[in-house]
Amino acid sequence: MKSKRLGVIGLGDMGLAMARCLLTAGYPVTGYDVRPERAALLEAEGGVGAASPKQVGQAADTVIVMVFNGQQVLESLRGADGLAAGLAPGGTVIITSTIEPREVREAAALLADSGLRAMDCSVSGGRTTAPIGQLALMVGAASEDLEAQRDVLETLAHTVQHVGEEPGMGQTAKAALQAFMYASSMAMLEALALGAKAGIRNDILHDVFRKSAIQSGETGFFRKLVDLVFARDFIDTGSQISVTAKDVGISVAMGHECGAPLFTTAASYELIKAGFARFPDEDKQSVIKLLEEVTGVVVENQE
Repeated sequence: MKSKRLGVIGLGDMGLAMARCLLTAGYPVTGYDVRPERAALLEAEGGVGAASPKQVGQAADTVIVMVFNGQQVLESLRGADGLAAGLAPGGTVIITSTIEPREVREAAALLADSGLRAMDCSVSGGRTTAPIGQLALMVGAASEDLEAQRDVLETLAHTVQHVGEEPGMGQTAKAALQAFMYASSMAMLEALALGAKAGIRNDILHDVFRKSAIQSGETGFFRKLVDLVFARDFIDTGSQISVTAKDVGISVAMGHECGAPLFTTAASYELIKAGFARFPDEDKQSVIKLLEEVTGVVVENQE
């Protein structure tokens, strides 16, 4: 068992997967979730469940926060039962939730008031790559903090990129990445619907995409998206449209805040929001069903 004591607040799909990865590597892990049954799952894996964020802090030296949004991050830190009340001064909080840069800066300031270190550690990857340590991490934190926690981060990720010395820079990098990925994915879905409406066979168009200029770059990302559409697989594939809407909203908000026009991303955001309104419990590729309704065609494998 390794000597560094770790905590995880937020035991949803990602948080629990990360906790499992750390347990497998030999770290003691204490976890908390607002749903007690999630802590029970951690206990079944060999971790320890806690009744509050404060209890996590009391049992740990370093705590990872992986909750849904900025409000939940701040709520987990504040108050008599919050993490800041339990973690000893000098402890480190690694914020891995996807939130707005201003929110992570607010969290870092709150932690600093309690003598705690804050690391902004944005995550690229999902619940399938998290348990096996194959995430990509974008870290906004002081260099000394990064080096002190590198063993933990490299357990979770195949790539750890230091994108800035201050909390908020990791979220900034993630927001830019999300703008690219989701605007591109919505363009891919529109292109599939366009080809189908114009009469080209869907499998042929897919093959054209794979063997054209987009063979370089994010091929795996696009190929998976098309494969899911062809399979009519819209649920529980690892990319919930609710999360997509939240993440792209952060990118659009950051663009407004810093004065960077995001014409394509903003248009994609409207399409994603429309998909979320219709299919709130499905994944991002369900947007294709909106486009199919408009065009009157179904984008499915025609082989």
